[in-house]
Amino acid sequence: AMKINQNTVLQGKRVTLVPYTSAHVPRYHEWMQSEELQRLTASEPLSLEQEYEMQRSWREDTDKCTFILLDTERWPGQARADEDCMVGDVNLFLTDAEDPTLGEIEIMIAEPSYRGRGFGKEATLMMMSYGVRNLGITKFEAKIGQENEASIHMFKKLHFKEVAVNSVFGEVTLRLDVSDQEKRWLLEQTNHVEEKSYVEVKLPAAVLET
Repeated sequence: AMKINQNTVLQGKRVTLVPYTSAHVPRYHEWMQSEELQRLTASEPLSLEQEYEMQRSWREDTDKCTFILLDTERWPGQARADEDCMVGDVNLFLTDAEDPTLGEIEIMIAEPSYRGRGFGKEATLMMMSYGVRNLGITKFEAKIGQENEASIHMFKKLHFKEVAVNSVFGEVTLRLDVSDQEKRWLLEQTNHVEEKSYVEVKLPAAVLET
């Protein structure tokens, strides 16, 4: 089951990945009112209640792995609530029942001021490394809207190759097969990342509040 990461924090230089919890829903819901984000993520606006439902189902689903992106600098783990440091999210979907080693990766930098600053790149590398190490992924795909040039460019910089264009959906599919060489590169790119327990990292905050 995909509760594998429910207590996992991955702390990088710029970005920290934490599990998507109900505490993140209001901010996430606020983001998804944006027409631009709806277009980029090909999603419909949901009510707050539906968003809570969605968060619960994502947590229970066996074929999705989701992290919320926090700004590492702003989130020392104690002083600020996660919601104040949220930047976006990253998802891994195990969409092919016949091939559990294929992961579809999706990244969203929802806060405009954080775009183009390397947050998406670091978060994507961290998620890919997590997928390879913890979920047995050996192939990644990314499906991106044709007009989202920044995202396409980023994935190409991470060694993904364009394999298909769907003009009906206006979507480009990029792919990366994780050879031994790619795996070494990926782990090198993420060897600074620290894995922590979410419960332990959040404990000081709870202690402070009491």
